[in-house]
Amino acid sequence: MKSNRRDFIRKTSIAGMGMAMAPAWSQNLAEKSLNNTPAASPGSIYMGGFAAPKLDTVKCAFIGVGARGSGHAHQIASIEGTEVVAICDLYEDLAEKSANKCKENGGGTRHQDIKLYTKGENHWKKMLKKEKPDAVFVCTPWKLHAPMAIEAMKRGAHVFVEVPLALTIEEMWEIIDTSEKTQKHCMMMENVNYGREELLYLNMCRQGVIGELLHGEAAYIHELRGQMHQVDRGTGSWRTYHYAKRDGNLYPTHGLGPVAQYMNLARGEDNFKFINSFSSPGKGRNLYAAKNFPADHKWNKLDFKGDINTSIVKTALGRTIMVQWDETSPRPYTRHNLIQGTKGTLTGFPTRIALEGGVEGGPDNHHEWAEGEQLQKVFEKYEHPLYLRLGELAKKMGGHGGMDFIMRYRIIECLRKGEPLDQNVYEGCYWSAMGTLSEVSVAQNGAPQEFPDFTRGNWKTTQPLGIVS
Repeated sequence: MKSNRRDFIRKTSIAGMGMAMAPAWSQNLAEKSLNNTPAASPGSIYMGGFAAPKLDTVKCAFIGVGARGSGHAHQIASIEGTEVVAICDLYEDLAEKSANKCKENGGGTRHQDIKLYTKGENHWKKMLKKEKPDAVFVCTPWKLHAPMAIEAMKRGAHVFVEVPLALTIEEMWEIIDTSEKTQKHCMMMENVNYGREELLYLNMCRQGVIGELLHGEAAYIHELRGQMHQVDRGTGSWRTYHYAKRDGNLYPTHGLGPVAQYMNLARGEDNFKFINSFSSPGKGRNLYAAKNFPADHKWNKLDFKGDINTSIVKTALGRTIMVQWDETSPRPYTRHNLIQGTKGTLTGFPTRIALEGGVEGGPDNHHEWAEGEQLQKVFEKYEHPLYLRLGELAKKMGGHGGMDFIMRYRIIECLRKGEPLDQNVYEGCYWSAMGTLSEVSVAQNGAPQEFPDFTRGNWKTTQPLGIVS
């Protein structure tokens, strides 16, 4: 009994230390939000399958036209049925460059009256009020995503946000409440869901090729230490601080989004339930800073957190998803993209398939992978209709192999046709919440954290994403 008492005291003391180490906002989330589902506001409408009224021409505005925003602006300007009405950026040269490219991509007849807003951190608010766009694309540092999305919806615009959708659970609930109250779309632009391999696997899962789904593996392993040289301007100037101030799975959605859609999470069949998360020691960026910057440089005054994070998600049906994140270690890029079922397994990097009984055109057993040219018949049989329709054009347009263009095209297509979007506001919150909850779990020595039910139970009757033809 004395031994058990000592073990209890030791374990509870360790748990207490974990909470003490947690960021203050993480602690508040654990206490205030994770076990509470706020009531929907009167007059709110569930947005799971929401279709907005058709827009013949989509008036588009962009907040932030740096590394990602410029690509969104330029390609959307080339899509029929769009009008770029305004661009906002802190840097006038970036705004002017993007405006000129939009005019060029409009064929010399469209986008000729683009208003520029470059007069300070809050000029985007004036843009929303004065220009009244139909759709706003938010491509700014992560901490600005939620407030800009919320304000854009309140100003009457549908809003499309770079990943992650938000950084805190409170922000996610506010985004949901605003979307439901205003009946405006708020989509996190997870471009990877539109990759050729991801669309192929989605189609195969929908057709039952690998049987009942059991397990997924997702990742964002992408060595990005070089961004630290963007000291005063560019992604590294603000993103580097996240690696020092936060310890968890900071960028989960590129790998997680496709796996979540394979499993129909938050769409009728299953949903996110718990997450356990663990981080390695933080070594790589500290070493990189010491090697590449003067001893008194601001990067050498930071203490960078865990290099690689491994998280395990447990779903309501008991399925599992392993999600890894590492933007520091010297290793090849991968998103894993594995989905395993009772009849076989599909995985990526490189694209490989194993099916019980073998793969047509490949091995006749499941002990070997079919890959490379052996997959030709699989692609012929299961290529996603969306890729068949847009794939060749997407490759010409570019953007991560074409996935960016397909996503942008689908956004405009859905708005013009008055159809539900391929990704709803709740999915954006679930996928982004993984980053937030992982930080709490890491701080609590891997203790499980429960996902909020962002749909307030409505996921059970939400239609799965269809195979868009």
